[in-house]
Amino acid sequence: MISQFFILSQRGDSIVFRDYRGEVPKGSAEIFFRKVKFWKDDGEGDAPPVFNADGVNYFHVKDAGLLFVATTRVNVSPSLVLELLRRIARVVKDYLGVLSEDALRKNFVLVYELLDQIIDFGYVQTTSTEVLKSYVFNEPVVVDSSQLGPAGIFMAKRMPVTTITKSVVANERGGRKREEIFVDIIEKMSVTFSSSGYILTSEIDGTIQLKSYLTGNPEIRLALNEEVGIGRGGESIYDYGSSLGSGAVILDDCNFHESVHLDSFDVDRTLTLVPTDGEFPVMNYRITQEFKPPFCINALIEEAGPFKAEVTIKVRADFPSSIIADKILVQIPLPTYTTRVSFELEPGAIGNTTDYTEANRRMEWGLKKIVGGSEHTLHAKLTFSQESHGNITKEAGPVSMTFTIPMFNASRLQVKYLHITKKSKSYNPYRWVRYVTHSNSYVARL
Repeated sequence: MISQFFILSQRGDSIVFRDYRGEVPKGSAEIFFRKVKFWKDDGEGDAPPVFNADGVNYFHVKDAGLLFVATTRVNVSPSLVLELLRRIARVVKDYLGVLSEDALRKNFVLVYELLDQIIDFGYVQTTSTEVLKSYVFNEPVVVDSSQLGPAGIFMAKRMPVTTITKSVVANERGGRKREEIFVDIIEKMSVTFSSSGYILTSEIDGTIQLKSYLTGNPEIRLALNEEVGIGRGGESIYDYGSSLGSGAVILDDCNFHESVHLDSFDVDRTLTLVPTDGEFPVMNYRITQEFKPPFCINALIEEAGPFKAEVTIKVRADFPSSIIADKILVQIPLPTYTTRVSFELEPGAIGNTTDYTEANRRMEWGLKKIVGGSEHTLHAKLTFSQESHGNITKEAGPVSMTFTIPMFNASRLQVKYLHITKKSKSYNPYRWVRYVTHSNSYVARL
């Protein structure tokens, strides 16, 4: 049971606000944003997804730069409310085609109509896009794809731009619907390196996401690698030569969407389902077996005098040159007595940015893209207000890295084929299969 729901922009503007029970003060949105914005300044890092302020419980998730927030005074399950917020974000994206501030403002009537059907007096009714189609009749206002900005997710080469802005309920021009289906294999990677470059911990959290624009909901068969195994083995089973080649894939555990039939999964690793409208996860999986990380990070910090030190960071891309990573950001916390940082980039570096934030003593190095097989180096000179007394490695670090790699997956889980039951001989919908790897926690110790 929740009292309020609201969506805030990156500036803290309230785009959507719905008060269901009148138990929480009206200024809760402003209180929440002030707490989240200044959480870092208090030296406590990012605000947690759940926190309490003045007797009010705040729950929030961030998606496409927007904050989806719920409040309540009662003791409810945090996991339940966070999952509700994620599902609301997904339903809104299904209807609008894309999550952005502009799309929400242009479709606020439709969004409020969705919220009134999803939640009644603070209690959840449904989060199914297919069920909501029977009760919500407003047509979405299509947002120009050129205005997407950072909300536009990765796109595979030659992928139609309209695919990320399409609503599952709106028709194409001429009243017809383009028959197509998208399957995304999305993996979030967590890796910890020792100071000498060895892997201490590694884990992949993956999901096979499906979004269908097929009319009539035909049955589909989705085949994975036949070498997929479930349960932990004792040795590394990966050939490091290629991330998209065939080979054994060992999953620690996995779960499936309720619409998936597993009759033939144990035989030939085929999933059978009738896709519902909207976007939903067909399968979630986790891997802790040994795999080759896409990047190797080496960081070194050395004293260069009583009030000076030098930092060297090297990043090597260990994936094929045909693959390009983007949105790379390397960060390293520095000692609290650091007063100035000067950077030295390698010759010919293009699209690199460097910054030192004095408020939280953090050094940042941004790279627009990294081509597979390349190596990049950053040198930085630090100036201190006091002597480090030999404790500099204890007071700096660890190095963290965030990135996105389209058309790459380290687990080597693949969709071998996607078969759709034909309505007629001429029925041949478009099929898109995309891979992407994100960093979840990519850390190297000094």
